Amino acid sequence: MAKKNLNEMSFLDHLEELRWLLVRSTVAILILATFTFFISDYIFDVIIFGPTTPNFVTYRFFCDLSNQLGFAENICVTEMPFIIQNVNMEGQINVLIWTCITAGFILGFPFILWEVWKFISPALYTTEKKHAKLFIFSSSLLFFIGVLFGYFVIVPMSVNFFATFTISDVVKNQFSVDSYIGLVKTSVIACGLFFELPIIIYFLTKLGLVTPVFLRKYWKYAVIIILIVAAIVTPPDVVSQIIVTIPMLLIYELSILISKIVVKNQNKLNG
Repeated sequence: MAKKNLNEMSFLDHLEELRWLLVRSTVAILILATFTFFISDYIFDVIIFGPTTPNFVTYRFFCDLSNQLGFAENICVTEMPFIIQNVNMEGQINVLIWTCITAGFILGFPFILWEVWKFISPALYTTEKKHAKLFIFSSSLLFFIGVLFGYFVIVPMSVNFFATFTISDVVKNQFSVDSYIGLVKTSVIACGLFFELPIIIYFLTKLGLVTPVFLRKYWKYAVIIILIVAAIVTPPDVVSQIIVTIPMLLIYELSILISKIVVKNQNKLNG
């Protein structure tokens, strides 16, 4: 059956398209999750639990950088005073399943974007439909950069902070595997989605829901929120806080620039 035009589609037709979008995306995620199951040993031992070892690349980078800048050597991570334990009978099985699904979602993100693009493309102009490849590439690139930023910056800093924080010497840090995996997944996916902000702002500006003036007006509030987040997840030194803050500020500034370009192009078309 031929696909209907946008003007011919009813509300139920749109729901049907959305349903198939979700079905195809879910199938893709499950297929990739099955693939990651066969390399789960590497995913857990090398990737997920990598930040629990003092020789993780981020810790060594900050240690070398702090020595070059003349900061105190106590910034260097020499030990991780905590253990990770499983406290639920089905805990490790659940962790394995949901970690594979999360990995499938991350790997399948470009395909999900392609499905989203096909869903929204009927509402776009012909000239905008030609930018499908650019949309998929730029969105995927931003997402994967955000994932890497979350993994190599946010996760190790968070792990180091919570591992060394204690209210008393009497209390020993023993984290559940669910809690640790949750921190890793949340940090990685949240950063990946945050780096999608320029793409989100593009579409919100196209819809008239956001303007450059609005984004610039609330810029100071965005800066405060970013600084608070950076202060929470980083050790108490200026270098690490700057490393976390600058990319987030650049993403916000890029969003404002994109919003300005969209508004400028719309004014040209209307004028």
